[in-house]
Amino acid sequence: MNNEQKNKFIEKYSKLMLDHGMIENELYLKYEVKRGLRDISGKGVLVGLTEISEIVSYVIEDGDLVPCEGKLYYRGINIEKLVDGFLNEKRFGFEEACFLLLFGHLPNKAEFEEFAGILEEHTVLPENFVRDTIMSAPSTDMMNSLSKGVLTLYAFDDNPDDISIPNVLRQSINLIAQFPLLAVYGYQSFAHFHENKSLMIHPPQKGASIAENILHMLRPDSSYTDLEARILDIALVLHAEHGGGNNSTFTNHVVTSSHTDTYSAVVASLASLKGPRHGGANIKVVQMFRDMMENVSDWNDDNEINNYLEKLLNKQGFDKSGLIYGMGHAVYSLSDPRALIFRQFVEQLAKEKGREDEYKLYSKVETLAPEIIGKVRKIYKGVSANIDFYSGFVYSMLDLPEQLFTPLFAVARVAGWSAHRLEELVSNGKIIRPAYKSVTKQQNYISMKDRV
Repeated sequence: MNNEQKNKFIEKYSKLMLDHGMIENELYLKYEVKRGLRDISGKGVLVGLTEISEIVSYVIEDGDLVPCEGKLYYRGINIEKLVDGFLNEKRFGFEEACFLLLFGHLPNKAEFEEFAGILEEHTVLPENFVRDTIMSAPSTDMMNSLSKGVLTLYAFDDNPDDISIPNVLRQSINLIAQFPLLAVYGYQSFAHFHENKSLMIHPPQKGASIAENILHMLRPDSSYTDLEARILDIALVLHAEHGGGNNSTFTNHVVTSSHTDTYSAVVASLASLKGPRHGGANIKVVQMFRDMMENVSDWNDDNEINNYLEKLLNKQGFDKSGLIYGMGHAVYSLSDPRALIFRQFVEQLAKEKGREDEYKLYSKVETLAPEIIGKVRKIYKGVSANIDFYSGFVYSMLDLPEQLFTPLFAVARVAGWSAHRLEELVSNGKIIRPAYKSVTKQQNYISMKDRV
């Protein structure tokens, strides 16, 4: 079969699948299927219990769900208080957040120094790993590069399949420490081989935070301002965890429940996070605003901005998806606390970078978009900016390449995945196996000679 024949075959049967493979929406309603494991109000189907984090987006009044300002708790501690705490004490917070998520309490000074020392000790890749793995057939997609690196680390582990808690904790700490190297070195290899840029592999600095080391390893001159490092650190803290039900973390629970190895479970989560409906959304926000700035002549004209947003919703603008990226969330209604925290620092960074006009446009869209969505769409809960709305803008102001936006999400979220994997193993639950109902009619087998 030549390529032309193969393409015709694929085209024919793809059309067949599209014409006959879609299950009618009425059947989902008839059998009360919770699509996306959520009901029509947005409330998630309860499938597990966790002590790691809590998302609050509504209160119950007289038996009804009433949307409220969003709150996020890491191990019972309000994320706003956590961020205020390390900022007021002029400390970097990501390592502290990792300790909290893994072990359930805030570390004292001795515990923190011991944990930070262990992370620093393991911020290294196996000998020749960069040359033989990262620089070998470098991927054009950094999430795939991360996945390749994680799966290859399995081969360097003397005890990869042991799922005892001490061993999984060891593996988890190693991965938290190694993810920044896998992400940044993966990008440097891509930039060299696919964009003809100079190859730079900077070893991490001793005594530096993970946020500082990311900027040090990424930039040619290793320079960065204190504000840049602290905002990146806050981004890592805010992305580190978001409940057991988000797609990549639930994936980790599902895969972990089969008792597979740590590396496979983490790669499954990476595959989930890569999707534009999940971790890839912040890139879409930046691309959408780039298109908006080219097509809206007056960034201060609310009517012109409204017209652009209406075109987006009517699938007439940008990527014709019908979405205003960065607006709305599966859980939050009135506000995403992570976006509110981030917004406090976005304006400050925009001033430092001379991009205040762009920040004002973002602010206008944040205000106008919920009103437009409410007019055009039937919505069952409030719509507000989510963390992706600002994170991509922040990363662009930090001069981070778009290829690293989602991997940076993974650098942070591997802490949450690790905590949930450990919790799943400690709880020793059943293999996760929900039900699917078949809605096709049974039919008789027909021998080959009698088929038309």
